[in-house]
Amino acid sequence: MALNKKQRRERIKLKIRKTINGTASTPRLSVFRSNAGIYAQLIDDKTGKTILAAGSDDKSIKDTKANKVDKAKAVGKLVAEKASTAGISSIVFDRNGYLYHGRIKSLAEGAREAGLKF
Repeated sequence: MALNKKQRRERIKLKIRKTINGTASTPRLSVFRSNAGIYAQLIDDKTGKTILAAGSDDKSIKDTKANKVDKAKAVGKLVAEKASTAGISSIVFDRNGYLYHGRIKSLAEGAREAGLKF
């Protein structure tokens, strides 16, 4: 029996999580994409805690008249700025089972432009 879209993404997520692990010095940048917005959070997998988070629903991004790809890039830059104030310069990227194109790629490029290394 063929997998539906949700089951396929869950299987991909498990494969990714086997190899990617976030620590306090290099946390995992996990991305969640919905139809309306995009959200990113830095996670320390050793303690199971979220270090910081940002999303397209932040006031500075929500009020702009931009398309979803541009908002995703702004979220990436916002995450990188918050990370630099928290003293984090390198991360591991978790695309969370989504294909690396469109909004996911734009968020990653925005974070790289703002100074995060991954």
